[in-house]
Amino acid sequence: MPGALPEPDKRDTPRDRLARLAAHLGEAEAARRCASLLAAATPPQERDDQATLRYLGGPSGDAVLAGSPSWRPYWSRVWAARGLLYVWHDEASAAVLDGLADQAWRVAEMCLKVSALRELPAGDDAVRLTGHELPRVRAAAVRALGAAGDVEHVAAVEDALTDEAEEVRRAAHRALEGMRSRLDL
Repeated sequence: MPGALPEPDKRDTPRDRLARLAAHLGEAEAARRCASLLAAATPPQERDDQATLRYLGGPSGDAVLAGSPSWRPYWSRVWAARGLLYVWHDEASAAVLDGLADQAWRVAEMCLKVSALRELPAGDDAVRLTGHELPRVRAAAVRALGAAGDVEHVAAVEDALTDEAEEVRRAAHRALEGMRSRLDL
């Protein structure tokens, strides 16, 4: 088991910080820590993995840990999900899929992005999120369906072709092309 984590370089990008975390802990352990933070019900200030949060959130991670009112506690879950864009282990799948039901839309949106990248079976939750009030969440849901949706999810993507938001319509066109090829439709 590695020792204490060194302080991250707060000038680094999230990708660079996660690469350093993975170099120190190993990619599987870094992904497990991201999944643990994503699934956490306790506030970040009360957790024993605050060093990991500093890697995930960069300078803002310190503000969350300090309880700054401008940074809500859900940000630690957003950053944890974002970390799974850069490090991965299959054990993180359950936390990502559970995150699709998070009450904070930013968490759900980031979990959709991870689901699309990792081709996770986000199906029914992604279909539900195609009806979200924010176009960026709807677009992420459509992209997740395009990456890993099944035949029963095609109708939701087709419905998104007439969405009021152009970004959703564009995502739906690309998703439908991918689904046609992937599912041999």
